[in-house]
Amino acid sequence: MQKINKEVKINMKQNYIFPDYEHSILNLINTILEYYTVKNDYKSLPKLKNKLNKKYKNIVFIILDGMGAHILKNISSNGYFMNHKIDSITSVCPSTTTAAITTYYSGKPPIETGWIAMSQYFKEYGRALEMLRRTDSYTGEKYNKPKIDVFDLIKYTTIYEQIENASPNVKAYEINPTYCDARSKRNINADNIDIMCDSIEAICKNKDNNFILAYSDKPDTLLHKYGCNSNEVKEFILNCEEKIQNLCNRLNKKDTLVIISADHGHKDIEKVYDITELCDIQDCLIMPPSLESRAVTFWVKEGKRKTFEKIFKDKFKDEFLLFTKEDFLSKKLLGPGIQHKKVDDFIGNYIAISIGSSIIKLGTNISKEKANKKSTHCGFTRDEMEVPLIVI
Repeated sequence: MQKINKEVKINMKQNYIFPDYEHSILNLINTILEYYTVKNDYKSLPKLKNKLNKKYKNIVFIILDGMGAHILKNISSNGYFMNHKIDSITSVCPSTTTAAITTYYSGKPPIETGWIAMSQYFKEYGRALEMLRRTDSYTGEKYNKPKIDVFDLIKYTTIYEQIENASPNVKAYEINPTYCDARSKRNINADNIDIMCDSIEAICKNKDNNFILAYSDKPDTLLHKYGCNSNEVKEFILNCEEKIQNLCNRLNKKDTLVIISADHGHKDIEKVYDITELCDIQDCLIMPPSLESRAVTFWVKEGKRKTFEKIFKDKFKDEFLLFTKEDFLSKKLLGPGIQHKKVDDFIGNYIAISIGSSIIKLGTNISKEKANKKSTHCGFTRDEMEVPLIVI
């Protein structure tokens, strides 16, 4: 069992928390892996393990991107999901889809996979790439037939392969939107909740033992566009609750367990700082910062480190926590485990994580202009870090 740095546990009076890698989405997925006799190094969640107390024909795991515990409570405090909620757990660091969804897909924390954030700098290409889209972070361009594919450097064994290898009698399925990469050999595309539910029902009715992971990119996409308190988000979650409740009522409760959670929560944004306009900070940098707008890594000139620290802390003292690379990694904020060889490349000599309601908009003078998001994630606030664990 991996040792966990006790500093990262929830022990802070402020309205922000660090990931708890004994009580997180990492432990959720490893509890499922343990059920299928997959060997792993991470602690299971006792409350979920108690629900997995018998042999089920079907285990269904639904991920609703961005549906944090606080968003769900605010919208539907007495609804179907809350009535079946057994726990609140933390996301990983950074609390973003790239890091969190890869934790679900791999059963490993970001420190081991190297999948940290939306934009990561690859020295092999001399550019920052958007990890899930595989495009240039600044121009949006696709890279052309490189000598090596940098994504081969950060490959991992999926949970689907791990489950089928450990339990050959189980068939592992993945349901996700059309644009997503297929990680399972049994992949079904579903661009809305209706198709997702129909697909889950059809698989559960076959004669096999099945593990099904179903991913929806909503409410995340709606949260980014409209904000946490919008009617659009409320309508989606209430409609989603109804559709999934109807699905669960149709499934055989004796042989099927449905688990529902999220990858991270969301935080409404009140202030935007454009990195290209922060001239005093730019003067300290070797190259453009990367990762995400609420989890920013900086490559600072050696002779400018003290200057950078003072400028940054004066400007963002109540909005971001600033770590040196050494301090950040020593706290195991990316999780326990063996550090992926590319992590040293992806993180500069400083990293700042948001604890407020502002973002640092990343870009260069040749970047494509992107609309500001009403709400986003990646920080340490409870709104972003806490997700519900629902079992039906």
